[in-house]
Amino acid sequence: MRGALRRRSPGSLLILTILAALWTSVSAPAQAQYPVTYNFFAGIPYELTNPGGSLPGANDWSCEPTAAHPNPVILLHGTAGGAQTNWGAYAPLLANEGYCVFALTYGSLEVPWPLSAMGGMKPLPTSAAQVGAFVDRVLAATGAGRVDFIAHSQGNAVGNYYVKRLGGAGKVDKFVGIAPPWLGIFGDQMNVIRSFGRQLGVDADSVDNLAAGGVICQACPQMLGGSEFVNDLNADGVYAPSVTYTNIATTYDEGVFPSVALVPAPNATNILVQDGCPTDFSDHMAIAGSSRTAAFALNALDPTHPRNVPCGLIPPLTGS
Repeated sequence: MRGALRRRSPGSLLILTILAALWTSVSAPAQAQYPVTYNFFAGIPYELTNPGGSLPGANDWSCEPTAAHPNPVILLHGTAGGAQTNWGAYAPLLANEGYCVFALTYGSLEVPWPLSAMGGMKPLPTSAAQVGAFVDRVLAATGAGRVDFIAHSQGNAVGNYYVKRLGGAGKVDKFVGIAPPWLGIFGDQMNVIRSFGRQLGVDADSVDNLAAGGVICQACPQMLGGSEFVNDLNADGVYAPSVTYTNIATTYDEGVFPSVALVPAPNATNILVQDGCPTDFSDHMAIAGSSRTAAFALNALDPTHPRNVPCGLIPPLTGS
């Protein structure tokens, strides 16, 4: 009896091995698929249920970049945004596309949650230094040579300060700017307001602080058009020559007008989302939750494999 079992065991083991291999190949997908909701507020439920956590697909420190997507993507949030609240659509989308995707909350105040989830409150150089440390951590974990940025609003100023002033130019390859305030929020209109303030005996810094709520948000006055910060950062040109920029703006933005976001340069591609799509009514928030903007961003990260960019009704505030 034992001999019979021994005679049958090699064949049984072979069959079991084949069945196990077939089951694994059928049941285990090549890559996890995360639900993607095109809505600017899609990340808020994750922050509410997991304060300070990570969105699905984001911050997998064991992620290994592929030959198709060798650069990890780091998401840089806007004012009062965070790693989860700003990027509910983008983190799962990029992970599904095969990218190693990472996000952090920078510039938050030392206050209890949920106020601590509101990043971008501290001076822009402080936030940029935090981004720099995060970039180094991502590169060390993934073994990549460079990263790509996708930034929204203030995140563009933070990311560009890191690139141009903190040695990040050699570590960043592509920079996708969503509503980037390169020439400052409200642009030249702020100079008119400052001029009026001077006639009333109010200095420019006081005007900026009043206009942008600089008491709580220390970064806000720095981002205004014509501010000392903006002028200093752009003194050697808006862009770092070694980085490839793609700027995406909307006509309906309340403060980052296309004229301050779409600055021409040889290494910058400028996109107005209404071009070819008059039903895109995205504003400053909705543009970061729009499926149309997301397609532009994916094409910017991987221009050799362009995809169709959808056009549909995109409402303000939420995007879709």
